[in-house]
Amino acid sequence: MNNASGKTLIEFDDRTVRRFVIATVIWALVAMLVGVIAATQLNFWEMNGKFLQWITFGAFRSDGVEYLTFGRLRPLHTNAAIFAFVGNMMFAGIYYSTQRLCKTRTASDLLSAIHFWGWQLIIVCAAITLPLGFTRGKEYAELIWPINLMVAVIWVVFAVNFFWTLKKRNEPSLYVALWFYIATIITVAMLYIVNHLSIPTSLVHSYPIFGGVQDALVQWWYGHNAVAFFLTTPILGIMYYFLPKAAGRPVYSYRLSIIHFWSLVFIYIWAGPHHLLNTALPKWLQMLGMFFSLMLWAPSWGGMLNGLLTLRGAWDKLRTDPVIKFFVVAVTFYGMATFEGPLLAIRSVNALSHYSDWTIGHVHSGTLGWNGFMAAGMLYWLVPRLWGTKLYSQALANMHFWIGLIGILLYVSSMWVSGIMQGLMLNATKDGGVMLKYVEFLDTLNAIRPMMLARAFGGLLYLGGFLVLAYNIFRTIRSGKPVNETREVVILRKKEADVDGMGFLDTFRNDPVAFSILGILFLCLWFFLPPYGNLVALVCAGILTLMAIAAFKRTGKGWSVWHDKLLENWMPFSILALFAVVIGGAVQIIPTLTVNRSKNVEDRLQVTYTPLELAGRDLYVGEGCYNCHSQMIRTMVPDVLRYGDYSRLGESIYDHPFQWGSKRTGPDLAREGGKRPHSWHFQHMMDPRSTSPGSNMPSYHWMAEKKVDLKALPKKIGVLTRLGVPYPAMTKDAIYEMALEQGMVIAEDLKENGAYVAADSQMVAIISYLQKLGTFEQLDDAQPEGEAPPNILPAVPDKHRTKISRR
Repeated sequence: MNNASGKTLIEFDDRTVRRFVIATVIWALVAMLVGVIAATQLNFWEMNGKFLQWITFGAFRSDGVEYLTFGRLRPLHTNAAIFAFVGNMMFAGIYYSTQRLCKTRTASDLLSAIHFWGWQLIIVCAAITLPLGFTRGKEYAELIWPINLMVAVIWVVFAVNFFWTLKKRNEPSLYVALWFYIATIITVAMLYIVNHLSIPTSLVHSYPIFGGVQDALVQWWYGHNAVAFFLTTPILGIMYYFLPKAAGRPVYSYRLSIIHFWSLVFIYIWAGPHHLLNTALPKWLQMLGMFFSLMLWAPSWGGMLNGLLTLRGAWDKLRTDPVIKFFVVAVTFYGMATFEGPLLAIRSVNALSHYSDWTIGHVHSGTLGWNGFMAAGMLYWLVPRLWGTKLYSQALANMHFWIGLIGILLYVSSMWVSGIMQGLMLNATKDGGVMLKYVEFLDTLNAIRPMMLARAFGGLLYLGGFLVLAYNIFRTIRSGKPVNETREVVILRKKEADVDGMGFLDTFRNDPVAFSILGILFLCLWFFLPPYGNLVALVCAGILTLMAIAAFKRTGKGWSVWHDKLLENWMPFSILALFAVVIGGAVQIIPTLTVNRSKNVEDRLQVTYTPLELAGRDLYVGEGCYNCHSQMIRTMVPDVLRYGDYSRLGESIYDHPFQWGSKRTGPDLAREGGKRPHSWHFQHMMDPRSTSPGSNMPSYHWMAEKKVDLKALPKKIGVLTRLGVPYPAMTKDAIYEMALEQGMVIAEDLKENGAYVAADSQMVAIISYLQKLGTFEQLDDAQPEGEAPPNILPAVPDKHRTKISRR
């Protein structure tokens, strides 16, 4: 049926795109500059603020500035790189391509403006609060609750504008890039809301509603899929639009893009638990995460090949067009990173790589290699068109390409070497596996210093490349003037383009969806049912697969026709995408609602923190100590030899947020309590190199002078009680009295050893917390079947174990 009702001239809203382009360049430089500073801090502790004494010729005297420590700058770097740099680049690409793919102007200029300025306000607020130490203490989710509310509101504004534009489009079918945008908008909203559910205790502080293992699972369900659906799926959509445009070639395979999209969206959401291998996470969840991570190889490489093969017949442009160079290398890095990710999800490989720099190299090969080079290619292609001119200098663009490529290769390769070296040293044993070969953690840290320095230099080169880009873009903009593209389009007779598309019932009442749902059901039963029952489920899944293949062959092009009709109606398509991502999260998270309870833990139960210890824990989180120290001893012989008995699920059950960590620049602290006197911790916080020669930890001397906020404790304890932490009923006065009494005991002990601090100082509070770590209540119940063995080192002499305090 002919739906055309005439033609009209449309002027696209390219003003919003220009705004996001400029913001992309600015925030890219900020994110990378902070990253270079953070990288140098790992080699030179003086970069935590003492350098100010040098550059002011002694006018500013300090061993460090609390706002410039690694623990506070690293979250600023990651949030700026993800949400400011890649986020603005993503929005620029989406606003530009969506209007042209829908053949209509963005639905609301007002919503576009609110989106842009609101997003920049969020970034500025993050840039202020994170160095001030206001954080939730969860990676990629550090922003405090008022900013999180702002993110949710602005994301809804973006979503409304996007889907409204889809509704008023003048193109009957949704192009592949739009599929990835839809999945991004839906899934990021779901992930962000669930992981950021918190109860405020003040304007700048809150506790997440999840705790312990449940918080760990939800965090890495979010953390892994933030990478998937913020740094991957929208950029894939941008790839599917801009790469064919730059190459002048159609996408290599439309059918492969269908397989790529649906398999990627469904599988990715299950893979989060691979960040928690060999930990206290239930083993079935670890195996589930590893299984689906390995499955990611297929769709990820399918997308990479679809991108590279799009250049068939246009490879000659690789020699002359810097845009194509950036796109080709970006897609190649995507393939490399998505090969490495599943590799690192194998438990035996993860035992070596986790908590090491290998993971850091992997993350940056994706963020800088994939996202960064896609951003550069898109900017070099977009800016001349947005300002009606030519690129100022292709030579500078080529210079940027080679500087950036050398920088990222140096960065990633140094982190590979560093991570593997440190992993091997930390896991090395002798004397039949009952003694550590490298006893001191600092031995491994000193061994990798040359690689960390190479990493900083590689990051500096990458920053230099983007400085070249900024200059090239600036000169290009100066040579032109803003231009809004106009295009004559055919207006659909029916204003709502979705009317002729597939309805809701037809969307779900068909073979493709029915077979998919039943297949997922039987696979879940195979995973959860007991022996023999799981085999029956697996056989049923196999039979169902054969039936699906037969149905596909019988209907000929019926499934393709169904999908083509599905693409004519954005709402059923979006619901199917939502279903694909919801099921994975539900299967993982819902069972942990029962596991993470005191009556369901194994042989140990965490002892609740006293008021002063709770205050110290909040300081620990605020200083970002989790960026360098883990609190999770894995079920591995070297970990147990080095740090003490492996961590149990129940030992962190009351931790809101959990502090298992993901990187060890310093040793694990899960059993730190009682190992050293208060005076050692005081000296270590004041001057780390006095107790640990060669340490790169910054000084926290200001804690000795600053007061801890005892007035906030009653509200904090009240919130934790609501969340299930078994605090007894206490009045405000009782809470103050308990905190001061414990503080006076510690302060008196420090005084006897020549250290003078107030009982209500931050230093005393954080020492009380560190001395509490590893305290638990021994339970009499037997350990559930299927969990880690109760004693994995029966032959290890007691002198090689960490002493654990029991109360």
